[in-house]
Amino acid sequence: MNKAVSPKTVFTDGVHFLAFGFGSGLAPWAPGTAGTLVAVFLEWPMRAQSLEIRLLVAAAMFVVGVWICGESARRLDAHDHPGIVWDEFAGYFLTMLLAPQGWIWSLVGFALFRFFDILKPWPIREVDHRLGGGIGIMVDDTLAGVFAGAILWAIAQSLVYL
Repeated sequence: MNKAVSPKTVFTDGVHFLAFGFGSGLAPWAPGTAGTLVAVFLEWPMRAQSLEIRLLVAAAMFVVGVWICGESARRLDAHDHPGIVWDEFAGYFLTMLLAPQGWIWSLVGFALFRFFDILKPWPIREVDHRLGGGIGIMVDDTLAGVFAGAILWAIAQSLVYL
């Protein structure tokens, strides 16, 4: 069982503050969903940027996230504390890389990402069980983001031809 983390711990420690998604991971129910909801609002302004910039941001979020999530988990003595939601931020940013503009696409991307992150179909579940530390925390959400993004892109492409 993961131990409860106090708001004081999150808001006074930079690593936990980032790992806990600026506090969104403190949500008492569904912290991953709360973190992803915050990611929706953080990702929205990125839509005005080029694909190259968005790719760089997503890659940086992953690389930095490996350390942030791993260090937060180490300090909490937890494999993947549910309050650690930086991985949700990064996964959602990947989901939205090729998405069209518009809030409906943000909402569909949100739903698809949460679907893959929660259910963890193969190979996501396999990776989640095999990898530890920050890389393990980040990779399963990265895969969820890739799967969700691919489906979101396919939906958008199919609507172009209607």
